Amino acid sequence: MWVMTDSNNEKKTPFPKPGREQGIEAFLKNYADSPDKEILAEMMVTLCRLAKDGTGRGELKLLSKSLKELRYAFKVFAPYQETRKASIFGSSRTPPGHPDYIQADRFARRMREMNWMVITGAGDGIMRAGHDGAGREASFGVAIRLPFEQKTNAIIADDPKLVNFKYFFTRKLLFIKEASAVALFPGGFGTQDEGFEALTLIQTGKANPMPIVLVDAPGGTYWQRWREYVTTELLHTQMISPEDMDFFRVTDDVDVAVQEIVGFYTRYHSLRYVRDLLVLRINSPLSAEAMTKLNDRYGDLVTKGKIEQFAGPIEGEQGEYPAQGRIVFRFARQSFGRLRLLIDEINRA
Repeated sequence: MWVMTDSNNEKKTPFPKPGREQGIEAFLKNYADSPDKEILAEMMVTLCRLAKDGTGRGELKLLSKSLKELRYAFKVFAPYQETRKASIFGSSRTPPGHPDYIQADRFARRMREMNWMVITGAGDGIMRAGHDGAGREASFGVAIRLPFEQKTNAIIADDPKLVNFKYFFTRKLLFIKEASAVALFPGGFGTQDEGFEALTLIQTGKANPMPIVLVDAPGGTYWQRWREYVTTELLHTQMISPEDMDFFRVTDDVDVAVQEIVGFYTRYHSLRYVRDLLVLRINSPLSAEAMTKLNDRYGDLVTKGKIEQFAGPIEGEQGEYPAQGRIVFRFARQSFGRLRLLIDEINRA
């Protein structure tokens, strides 16, 4: 019998009852056979509980639409999982020819030359500039249906890599989940929202570490003044930690922005958690001297044991990325800013 796991305070009890269990198992076998059947079974258990709870029709419609949107988006992105992507944010009101538009176009063009793809909100302004630079083949669009202002730009319209969303929260999930970097250009409330959300998710460990670049036009001051605000009102009042300032880079030079992103993946590849272990995958091994320095400088991040290096996947990774080495330790999960500094150290070693 399955045991339903729940992150809330609801009691973890075996579910469903005999009979329902067999019914769900038979349904999955006939219509949704998968190596991850136990997760699909949990989803069906949740459906049963929604009915039992008497969940309202409006809430059910919200859940149904959200699941449909995410299912389709995952399908669209799946063939490109091994290609790194940068999510680009900025004002939809920036006209072609504006210095910010030109800068976003140049940035996206350079990322395409580095064999990256871009993700934008598929509208006009900076979003169109991203598609202009990257080109249709190297672009994804994640559009939001609004009663005003937002419309799909001609470059990505009707492309198979365009996904339309009803809800901001499902759309925002894709922007971060599918990205290996975030690039922010000057914009309004939406740009600020996306920027602060990316920073919050990385600061709290809800998203994997990734480079965030805040790009002004040459001589521009938009992000410089934003950084002044963050420094004066957040850092100096100890609302954030000094190492949190290393989550982002402000520049008005496209080459600096591109190097900040590409350089982050010089040796570092990706990470995942396996039980209580943090596993950092790396593209090339570190020397014994470099490992000693990591332990000396970042031992505060380790709850037990030390930072160790392995030649390949460890037990529990299902053999993912066998060509990459591993740096493994029991991470305290208290300072993701310090974790970012550790990754920078790995890249420089």
